[in-house]
Amino acid sequence: MKHPFLMAVLTFCVFSQYTFSQETVENPEKYTAHNKGKFFISWGGNRDSYSRSDVNFRGKDYNFTVNDMVAHDKPKGWHIDYINPVNMTIPQTNFRFGYFFSDHYSVSIGLDHMKYVMSQYQTANVSGYINLPADQPGHIYNGNYNNTPVDMSQGGAQEGGYENGVTPLNGPAFLMYEHTDGLNYVNTEVSRHDDISKWLGLPNTDKVQINLTEGLGAGILYPKTNTTLLGKERHDDFHVSGYGISAKAGINFTFFKYFYLQGELKTGYINMKDIRTTVNNDDKASQHFTFVQRIIAVGGIFKI
Repeated sequence: MKHPFLMAVLTFCVFSQYTFSQETVENPEKYTAHNKGKFFISWGGNRDSYSRSDVNFRGKDYNFTVNDMVAHDKPKGWHIDYINPVNMTIPQTNFRFGYFFSDHYSVSIGLDHMKYVMSQYQTANVSGYINLPADQPGHIYNGNYNNTPVDMSQGGAQEGGYENGVTPLNGPAFLMYEHTDGLNYVNTEVSRHDDISKWLGLPNTDKVQINLTEGLGAGILYPKTNTTLLGKERHDDFHVSGYGISAKAGINFTFFKYFYLQGELKTGYINMKDIRTTVNNDDKASQHFTFVQRIIAVGGIFKI
């Protein structure tokens, strides 16, 4: 009687183990089911829009404000420089590296490399004074300004400026002003991520997964400002100039567990109180404005 009983128990155990193993193989937990502990990295490009801005320029012999300055970005379009290691900082680009500290939340650091160019062919009201010594080329603009309309293209001013030491034929230019290498927003973001694949009827998220993401960020502005002001030699170097805050929303398409394409809409506020303009330490500028950034990036998500 003992042997049939032992055979029955053994058969039950083997069958149970076989059944459990089949279930494990046929229904393994998907890689995309959880995010906690994963890292991600992305690279992409952006287009930018800016609000009008009052920009104050000040130094030893002048202090004036260009009111409601109009500016735009400087896109490069589809170009090999986005992936060329030598020229990757020339286009408007975005880099981000982050970590999921839970299934739905991540923290990341990144660089939004935007470009800000004053629209040269505009007439803006200027308030303040200029009183340069007679031996400086820019003294031709001396005077008191009280919401005085000024043509920003006068003196041969042009977008992109001139090389150091080169004076426009009709110069000196009154003002050429841009952050084109660039308007660098170095920031930290905390973001939320939600898988909406089941809402769209996608059966296998390890092949295709769709996520919504929202986040808040803050950081510093580290621009390289290209300014030709009243004929003075420009500073032309990187400088911590202020701070920014931002909010974003986006959609993420993840393919084959590890690769993704992400589109984002980001808006924010930038306040720069300490912009270097010339080689003279006394010469500064300040401004604040809002921005809207449209971003497309590619990236990878992985565990270490």
